[in-house]
Amino acid sequence: MAKHIKHIATKLIHAGEPEPLIHGAVSMPIFQSSTFEYTGQGRYHDLRYIRLNNTPNHIALHQKLASIENAEAALVTASGMGAISTTLLTLLAPGDHFLAQACLYGGTHDFITKDFAALGISFDFIDGEDPGSWEGKVRSNTKAIFVETMTNPLLQVADLKAVVEFARGHDLVSMIDNTFASPINFRPAEWGFDLSLHSCTKYLNGHSDIVAGAVIGRADLIERITHKLNHLGASLDPHACFLLHRGIKTLGVRMQCQSESALNLSKYLENHRTIEKVNYPGLESHPGYLRACELFDGFSGMLSFEVKGGMEAAESFIRNTTLPVVAPSLGGVETLITRPATTSHSGMPPDERRALGISDSLIRVSVGIEATEDLIEDFDQALKMLP
Repeated sequence: MAKHIKHIATKLIHAGEPEPLIHGAVSMPIFQSSTFEYTGQGRYHDLRYIRLNNTPNHIALHQKLASIENAEAALVTASGMGAISTTLLTLLAPGDHFLAQACLYGGTHDFITKDFAALGISFDFIDGEDPGSWEGKVRSNTKAIFVETMTNPLLQVADLKAVVEFARGHDLVSMIDNTFASPINFRPAEWGFDLSLHSCTKYLNGHSDIVAGAVIGRADLIERITHKLNHLGASLDPHACFLLHRGIKTLGVRMQCQSESALNLSKYLENHRTIEKVNYPGLESHPGYLRACELFDGFSGMLSFEVKGGMEAAESFIRNTTLPVVAPSLGGVETLITRPATTSHSGMPPDERRALGISDSLIRVSVGIEATEDLIEDFDQALKMLP
């Protein structure tokens, strides 16, 4: 009998699962085999081979990921940057032009600014919150537009509805990095985006123990990207597939806890005398608050802030916290803290960082699933130690 599944919480558990269960195994087994028996496939990309991203572990993940974002198809990759770079290399060719949101994850920014020129691809950065300024940057050879659901690390919220309308009006492929929001809080296909990209290393896996990426969206585009990925070779290992598959099942409960905790921590920080500014779209003081309320089902577990006293004070605060792990990355069950200037955006020239509002003293926090009261108490004692 077919399963009747409506809600994302149920899809996280049941979508994409093998039917019937393989030898009755409740957990998806790891198919640690690089190659599979030939059964008459007529096309190269249909051969059953690990590099072609079509082992049982890959297929189960693809079905689950497409289902939870209500999209047509999905593809997993060896990393988030593997998903982004493969997608861009599929959609853009020498002579093409591309629009991208100005404030992006440092790895994406570096790929665009440092590798595109050699590939013969031109680009312009746009202000995601000012749709009126985009028209002047479109060219006859513009092919795509790329934004983030919530920007890394300033948590800006672009006019995502305008992005979709603009892309349709100019025959552009619309792409969005949905890592910060996760499918729990935002499902791009429901709003008309062609493609959603994820660093599955982060929230989708949630346990800081693998590196993986995903592209989710239109089936025709996913097929093209899959063929490119098959040639580039950035396929995900079966054991990493298994860990990601397992991690996705708890995404709903993790994200609910992290979103609630991040909101409470942000409210505490916003009212503290030593804090200059807090960036969190769930705060009413956030410039994109009303837009975020319209678009999102929750505000995620990411926030950033600045303490009074500059970089020295920021470093002092980080040193004096006891619960967060000082480390790059995000989205795990443990709270992580870092200065983007030294990690995620360290490859960006300092003047470019500052122009975007990413100061050397900016602190980014990925809130875990610890008790919020313990996190606030820890932050409070660290702030009390500042001059």
